[in-house]
Amino acid sequence: MTINSLTKPEANPRTGTVVGYARVSTDDQHTDLQLTALRDAGCDRVYEEKASGTRTDRPELAAALDYLRPGDTLVVWRLDRLGRSMGHLITTVSDLDKRGIGFRSVTENIDTTTATGRLVFHLFSALAEFERGLLAERTRAGLAAARERGAKPGRKPSLTPDQVAVVKAMHATGDHTVAAIAAVVGVSRATVYRQLEGRA
Repeated sequence: MTINSLTKPEANPRTGTVVGYARVSTDDQHTDLQLTALRDAGCDRVYEEKASGTRTDRPELAAALDYLRPGDTLVVWRLDRLGRSMGHLITTVSDLDKRGIGFRSVTENIDTTTATGRLVFHLFSALAEFERGLLAERTRAGLAAARERGAKPGRKPSLTPDQVAVVKAMHATGDHTVAAIAAVVGVSRATVYRQLEGRA
């Protein structure tokens, strides 16, 4: 559900509009707290949605992102209302920055329209990259350990426990494609899909 003109009439919606996005996961939850916070943050327009944060198809979020123009600002009550993972959050905010659009999170007090807010978000991005590096390092170490324990080369009828752990860890971050996961563990994409679908 979209709420227009939350605080005042839109005289010129294309000049510095402050756009809010509120989300709850289930029908029995309410956005009242978020709407109050967004109203207090000066939002001119709010997009409201009931959808799990893990879903990729969030039509109200898509509508909000499509509505935004250079000079506008997107505001959320809390970071997890926007991103389904740290990687997704950083990608979304980085895309906004490239479009000349600011981002604010009320609870975490992050505002990328300020120098301090941009610095904080750059730190988030660096930490996410560091985490990806650690995961890749653990992956290589895990596969090496599996080989030392006598894992047979050649045809792999199924994933080893170490490979299963790697597949699940990489998939859980939301930052890796199935093709990338398959390349890391050395199996086909079909094998990874079977594991993710519980058919391995």
